[in-house]
Amino acid sequence: MDAPRTSEAIDHLRRRFFGSVGIAIAAAQFGMIGSAAAQSDKPILPAIKPGTNTSFGPLKQIDAGTLNVGYAEAGPANGTPVILLHGWPYDIHAFVDVAPLLAAAGYRVIVPYLRGYGTTRFLSGETPRNGQQAVVAVDLIGLMDALKIDKATLAGFDWGARTACIAAALWPQRCKALVSVSGYLIGSQQAGKMPLPPSAELQWWYQYYFATERGRAGYDKYRHDFSKLIWRLASPQWNFDDATFDRSAAAFDNPDHVVIVIHNYRWRLGLAEGEPRYDELETRLAGAPDISVPTITMEGDANGAPHPEPSSYGKKFSGKYEHRNIAGGIGHNLPQEAPQAFAQAVVDVASW
Repeated sequence: MDAPRTSEAIDHLRRRFFGSVGIAIAAAQFGMIGSAAAQSDKPILPAIKPGTNTSFGPLKQIDAGTLNVGYAEAGPANGTPVILLHGWPYDIHAFVDVAPLLAAAGYRVIVPYLRGYGTTRFLSGETPRNGQQAVVAVDLIGLMDALKIDKATLAGFDWGARTACIAAALWPQRCKALVSVSGYLIGSQQAGKMPLPPSAELQWWYQYYFATERGRAGYDKYRHDFSKLIWRLASPQWNFDDATFDRSAAAFDNPDHVVIVIHNYRWRLGLAEGEPRYDELETRLAGAPDISVPTITMEGDANGAPHPEPSSYGKKFSGKYEHRNIAGGIGHNLPQEAPQAFAQAVVDVASW
C-alpha cells in the first residue's frame, strides 16, 4: 500500500485526524465529477462486471535496464501506448478487466510486473535488490526504451501510481497523460521520518513491522496470508474469492519479492540506504515537484488503506486536471474493483 509522506501530506493527515477537511470541500475546490458519461465528446466504454476476465494472453519478456521484465500486452501494436502499473501486494491481474477494454478501444496496452514480482528478474546477481521510489520509475523508463515507446499514458495505483507520478514529474516528455489512484504519491525519506498522530500511525502498522527482522521473517514465511490480510483491510467491501487472490499471490513467489518489499518500506523510514546513483533524482523528488501533464486522480469510496484527501494534493497538478470519486464500496485496488471507471479515466485523459 502506498501514500505520500511529504510535509504537505503529513500536515493534512494531522488535520484529518483532528476532524477537518471533508470530501464535499474537495469536490467544490477541485471540480470532482461523478460520471464520464457527462463528457459527450469522449467515447464511453462498455460496462464490465469485475472478474469477467481471469487471465491475459501469453506473457512476454524483454531485457530493460537492469531487469528482464515480464509483461502482458494487448491491443494493436500501432495503437496509442498505455502502461498500467500495479502496487503492493498486488500484481498485473489488477488490470485483467481494464486491459481488454482499452485494447478494444484501440490502445496498445502494456502491463508489466514490477521488480520483485511475477516473471520479472534481475539480469545480474550483483545488482542491489533496491526498492526505493526512484528506481522503480527508472525501471519504467527503461521498459519504455526497450519497447521503443517514446511517450505513453501512465496509469496505476499504490506503488504503480507513485511510479507513474514520478515519471510524469521527472520525465514529462515521456508521459502523455496520467491516471493516479489516490493522487500525488511522491514522498521522501525526510518526510517519512516525521511522526503522525496515533490514529494515522496505526494505519502504517505493517511498515513498522517490516522495519524489524521479525517482520521480514514473518512476511517471508506468511506472505500469502499477510497479503490477503492487506487486501481485506484495504478493500473492506470487496468480496474477492480465493481464486482471484491466488492468481495475484503467485506473483509474490518471485525470489526477490521479499527483499524488494522490505527495502521499499525501510527506505521510506530512512532505515535503509538507497543507491547513490539515484541521489540526484531523490533530491528532486524530495522537493515535491509539480506534475504538468494532463491528469485524472481517482479514489474509491471505501479505501481502507492510508491515503490523502484530494484537497491535500490537487494543486500539485499544474496542467489540466480532474478528480473522480468512485462510489459503490470501491476500495484500494480500484482498477480491479471498478475496471470500467478506471479504463474510462484512461481514455478520457488520453484524449485531452
